[in-house]
Amino acid sequence: MSFANLKKQSKLGSLTAKLVKEVEKMNNNGASGDDRLWKLDVDKSGNGYAVIRFLPAPENEDLPFVKLYSHAFQGSGGWYIENSLTTLGQKDPVSEYNSQLWNNGTDAGKEMARKQKRKLTYISNIYVVKDPANPENEGKTFLYKYGKKIFDKLTAAMQPEFEDEEAIDPFDFWQGANFKLKAKNVAGYRNYDSSEFAAVSPLLDDDDAMEAIWKKELSLSEFVAPTQFKTYEELKIRLEYVLGSKRSNNVIEEEEDTDRGSAEVLVTAVTKPSSVILSFVLSLLATTVPLLSSGVPRAKSRELSSLGATDQNNDVEAFLF
Repeated sequence: MSFANLKKQSKLGSLTAKLVKEVEKMNNNGASGDDRLWKLDVDKSGNGYAVIRFLPAPENEDLPFVKLYSHAFQGSGGWYIENSLTTLGQKDPVSEYNSQLWNNGTDAGKEMARKQKRKLTYISNIYVVKDPANPENEGKTFLYKYGKKIFDKLTAAMQPEFEDEEAIDPFDFWQGANFKLKAKNVAGYRNYDSSEFAAVSPLLDDDDAMEAIWKKELSLSEFVAPTQFKTYEELKIRLEYVLGSKRSNNVIEEEEDTDRGSAEVLVTAVTKPSSVILSFVLSLLATTVPLLSSGVPRAKSRELSSLGATDQNNDVEAFLF
């Protein structure tokens, strides 16, 4: 744009109108700042509707989705908003801290772990078939972030419960199906239970057009590349800053108090031993003292860890991570 045209548009007021339109668009889209991402717009009642098509894996990638864990919570030192290293199968300081909270035996600890639970997000490429709120999106490809509820509908389509239901691949160009995304407000939360697949059909009748769509797909693997994650040490420093310096001390003190109390009970039992009691107590000490040093019974720790790796809706999993 030339300076003369800039002055002309200023006189016409078109620049202001354009800015207002962009601000409204940012507000409606949550000001994400990433125009690659598509988001369902809802009305004032919290209702929204669109038809989308989940697309196959991008070229040179194996899966049509990626799975990302993250944490977002506020402490006395500000907000903690970071990708979780559990996405990569690695230890994460928030996971470890939440495990301590869950196992310290207090309701306050469990409540804090609930507030700091990890969030599960899936990311896929989609083709927008119908978007009444933003018709300019129709016929375009975007990245779409969604949660476990919608992912469950995808897996249910691939693995139907009943014999009279036909399994479909929702990510297939030819044997897939359009997804009717329906959102409504239920008790203050966004609910997608009414969303459903249409009948199986090709996305388009033109293979060349579908190939062009496929080539426009964006990389998914970049979202879970190691470069998208801070190191364990960096995350730990950030966590301690957000929670305040007393965070670690409080947890350690509670665990030490528990350990001392348990040890005192054992010592008291030994002060008046019979030979049978003494033998029993000594064998008990041999197995118990190593556990007291960790503050968490090993069997219980293994049980919680196994639960934590399975189901995002599982109550324990949410607390651990």
